[in-house]
Amino acid sequence: MAAVNIPGMVGIVAFYLFILAVGIWAARRSKKTSARNHANGTMTDSEDVMLAGRDIGLFVGVFTMTATWVGGGYINGTAEGVYDPKKGLLLCQAPIGYALSLVIGGLFFANKMRSFGYVTMLDPLQAKYGERMCGLLFIPAMLGEIFWSAAILSALGSTIAVVIGIDGTISVIVSACIALLYTLFGGLYAVAYTDVVQLFCIFVGLWVSLPFAMTNPAVHSIAANSTRWIGSIAAQDVALYIDDLLMLTLGGIPWQVYFQRVLSARTARSAQMLSYMASFGCLAMAIPPILIGAVAASADWQAAGYNGTINNVIKESERKLVLPLVIQYLCPPAISFIGLGAISAAVMSSADSSVLSAASMFAHNVVQPLFWRGATERQIIVVMRVSIFVVGALACVLGIMIESIYELWFLSSDLVYVILFPQLVSVLFVPFTNTYGSFTGFFVGIFLRLTSGEKTLGLTPLFFYPGYDYETKLQRAPVKTIAMLGNLLVSTCVAYLMHRLWLAGKLKGRLDFFQCMRREPRQPQTIVIGVDESGASGHLTSQDNACELEAVAPLGDAPTNGKQCAEDAQLD
Repeated sequence: MAAVNIPGMVGIVAFYLFILAVGIWAARRSKKTSARNHANGTMTDSEDVMLAGRDIGLFVGVFTMTATWVGGGYINGTAEGVYDPKKGLLLCQAPIGYALSLVIGGLFFANKMRSFGYVTMLDPLQAKYGERMCGLLFIPAMLGEIFWSAAILSALGSTIAVVIGIDGTISVIVSACIALLYTLFGGLYAVAYTDVVQLFCIFVGLWVSLPFAMTNPAVHSIAANSTRWIGSIAAQDVALYIDDLLMLTLGGIPWQVYFQRVLSARTARSAQMLSYMASFGCLAMAIPPILIGAVAASADWQAAGYNGTINNVIKESERKLVLPLVIQYLCPPAISFIGLGAISAAVMSSADSSVLSAASMFAHNVVQPLFWRGATERQIIVVMRVSIFVVGALACVLGIMIESIYELWFLSSDLVYVILFPQLVSVLFVPFTNTYGSFTGFFVGIFLRLTSGEKTLGLTPLFFYPGYDYETKLQRAPVKTIAMLGNLLVSTCVAYLMHRLWLAGKLKGRLDFFQCMRREPRQPQTIVIGVDESGASGHLTSQDNACELEAVAPLGDAPTNGKQCAEDAQLD
């Protein structure tokens, strides 16, 4: 093991203590806000922890939403992608993909989700498809969050092992413990306010390091060497390029870590603005790692003192460390620990968010509706805090033990795109969608994706799409998008068929296996709920005339059995 970098270790310890102090301060602030909301009856205790009392303003909201995407995987992966001789800038799709994801999320999803007052991303799915189907859809959502956290914790361990010279396992455990500590007690408040500090550290750390790296004598002009790091897109790879870009763009929407920010905004309009402004933040924060990747591609690594190269090209197994290697070998020691602080900030800004998101969904959409219906608010908070610890510990263990965590994370992102995106689109924009369509589409999407082959799982293709490369065993067709569209198409068709059968009276009693059609009247109905003081009558009709409420009594004295119909009308 290399000698310990004392300045780097001192810097990282100071940074961790500072982040912990900010997290503790935010946790105390959250208690005051929670007490106020509880006294006013405007928010439950669990919603306070999950959504920060829906009191996240524009400034903090933009920072926390940007920091959620600009994590360790984002800055390390961008630098690695630009440096990789097989890729280059043109094939580094994460910055543009995530930025477009935030724009589309703001245009079509943020306003709708925030207006309905949901608590998690899975709430509309649970309301429409039922608790059990929601529990099934929770699985890919949870895997995505856990593997995301594990991947960036793993990256941190490798980074600190290179730059400081201490065991990466220690750094992973310490980082995870600090992030868990303030997340456990402060909830989204602590995560959001530490995100502000962490994003600032990322910005300053990378921009401070960049001039020193670019002016190092071992670095040639990045402009003169532009063909090396800009890269190109082969004609035969255009379909793959579009497929991956769509996965990042549309698959970047159905993540609880995104909707947690959307749902914590004060208003629906504010939720949209957070998405739009954070998209610009993602693009801006991609500039330093792009330039660092270009610097790495233009450096004479042997002259810089790094020997892990072959013909002056960093070994493939070490390329994920491009960013920390630039900071270590091309920057002065005093600057290197500032850059290392930026990397650590990026890791923690994503890890804490993902852990909180997974725990929120588990407590709110799985434990309470399926296993503990009578749980009080305090009990749900306890469940969520235990879940935070368990999810964080699991991500930490995976980050330490599994070397192929990046591939697992990519696969989970793949499944989120193939499974969750069409389900979310259906529940928000297809009025007649139901559990039958959701269930069928779920398995059709998985079947189409897995039968196209997956190297990570060692699966050979069952279907060979046009353009299949038999030598490299690579599908050049957009198999991810094909599976996603198959999910959406089958889900819509099956749901429509079952809806028409129900309207025709052919789906009765036990034939309604999922018991999900009972809330859909076969024809417009009038429900009498009381008498108006003046004797006048009024009515409330849903968008598709599925239910009609006729008021013939004071509405204030009306029973609440019409409330569910109105809520269903909103979902429809």
